[in-house]
Amino acid sequence: MSKTDQAEASKDAGHTPNEELPAGIFDGYQCSGNVETDFRELCGLLDMKNIPNVTCTTEGDEGLTEAPIGSKRCLQVQLENENPLSAQKMKVFGWKVDEPTSRVLLKMLPSLVKLQSLHFWRAGLTDQMVMSLMNTASLCSNLRDVKLEDNHLPEQSYHLLLSEDSLLTNLTLRNNRIGDEGARLIGLALSTTRSANKNLIYLNLAFNCIGDAGAAHIAQGLRFNRALLALSLCNNHIGDQGARHMAAILSEFALTHDEIVEKRKMLLERKQRSSVGIESDQPADQLSSVASSSSQSVGKGANQGKQKKEKKAPKEEKSNKKSSDIKVTPSKGGNSEKALNAQKPVEPVEPVEPLLDEPVHYRDGELFMSGNKALTSLNLAGNRITQRSLPLFLESLRMQGEGRRLLRLCLQRNCFPPGCECYVKIQKLMDLRDPLKRAPK
Repeated sequence: MSKTDQAEASKDAGHTPNEELPAGIFDGYQCSGNVETDFRELCGLLDMKNIPNVTCTTEGDEGLTEAPIGSKRCLQVQLENENPLSAQKMKVFGWKVDEPTSRVLLKMLPSLVKLQSLHFWRAGLTDQMVMSLMNTASLCSNLRDVKLEDNHLPEQSYHLLLSEDSLLTNLTLRNNRIGDEGARLIGLALSTTRSANKNLIYLNLAFNCIGDAGAAHIAQGLRFNRALLALSLCNNHIGDQGARHMAAILSEFALTHDEIVEKRKMLLERKQRSSVGIESDQPADQLSSVASSSSQSVGKGANQGKQKKEKKAPKEEKSNKKSSDIKVTPSKGGNSEKALNAQKPVEPVEPVEPLLDEPVHYRDGELFMSGNKALTSLNLAGNRITQRSLPLFLESLRMQGEGRRLLRLCLQRNCFPPGCECYVKIQKLMDLRDPLKRAPK
């Protein structure tokens, strides 16, 4: 019997759970983009038992439903129209995705050229599955919205969905017990002095047991992130310490010593790249010596007096001030998280290096940078914030002035009376900014 005949006979006979699949049968399957057909065929190739049903609805129907827990497993798909190749949304609701099912889903995703949204609720995903999902998502040309809810990951891999090269614009991570450690990793993914997520505009971290330390990590990540427009941290465990950090990033903040040193290194590197670009016809060994010389200059400069460095920094920044115009522009209705979550995918923004390109000024022995003005909506409702933190928010909001600034701040259901004077002032100030609450002229 030929190898081809053996493979066909093996396919017809099926495979035992411990038997490896013949090479090329599953991996060589060419997905058509028809979820119902491809899902059934791929599950069959893996000899899966109790294959989940596939339910397809069109955009005009009631949409994807939330099936009762314990009901039969069903992969829900919303199509753009009657064409079975027009899958826009896919949802796994309340049933565990095992390893074979995960393989099938990941195999299909790149063929779904119109897929925009993936939603997993209580799907039992593992850290490895999320890592594989992130790698596959980069192959999905239109996938921009991922929801992963009520799905605890022991290794806290959620931050991988916010990697610097991620194309996702909307990410919902509700009720995943992320905690302070998960928030630390997410904060680092939002931005560091050297990297930043440049595409995500909506992030929902509600119901995640994030406390003061976690809020501080998220605030740190917002220092140099200029893409995120809406952030929800509602119904967590954030108190006054965490609120203080969140308020601080809305107005100007002082650069740390490490950030100042990093700024100078980056300026020298930029100057070096510019010099190499002008003299690109030089031999490689000469270019190498340029890099070596610049590196030595960085080390030498870092050992000079701190105050002398700080006084020179504004002059260095002046030459780069024009670059500060490269920012994410909020869309109409950007104050609404719901509107942000529903909007169409946006084009990736131009690279921005806030540590270099944002204007700074020197005061009282410190270098200050403008706060995050990209964020238009911040939801801190349902936390443990007291009225002691309210003056900090009020002062930061006032310092933002005109132009780009926060348009929506939710502080309801915290540990202060709704009628307290400072909260009333904050509400009045935000009402003047909120386009949805402005009285028509």
